[in-house]
Amino acid sequence: MPKRFEEESHNHTRALQIWEILIGRAGNRQEITYPDLRRLMGYSDGPALFLRGFLDPVMKYCQLNGLPPLTVLVVSAVTGRPGDGFTAGSGDLNKDRVRVFAFDWYSIFPPTLEELQKAASL
Repeated sequence: MPKRFEEESHNHTRALQIWEILIGRAGNRQEITYPDLRRLMGYSDGPALFLRGFLDPVMKYCQLNGLPPLTVLVVSAVTGRPGDGFTAGSGDLNKDRVRVFAFDWYSIFPPTLEELQKAASL
């Protein structure tokens, strides 16, 4: 029987779920707001800060592996910008988004849970 993401509470497991969501968004050249991401993940409420523990492993994995900053696609519904926890990228959000949209995410294997866990610890 398939295992569901909500059966796991580990940050790196939910980070893998976010990876999958974001590469789909990147392929469609779309951003996603924090509330919409929470809903897709099965969480009804909560502050944007709640997602930080799940986003950090993805952001750090991208940094460690020289990948475009995938988490730049997660933005505030009010400002249209990533939150303060986004510390990756070049400092130019538009340039970073273009890099994320242009990258062929489906040409690489997704990170393993162990790789995300290791990235999160750095």
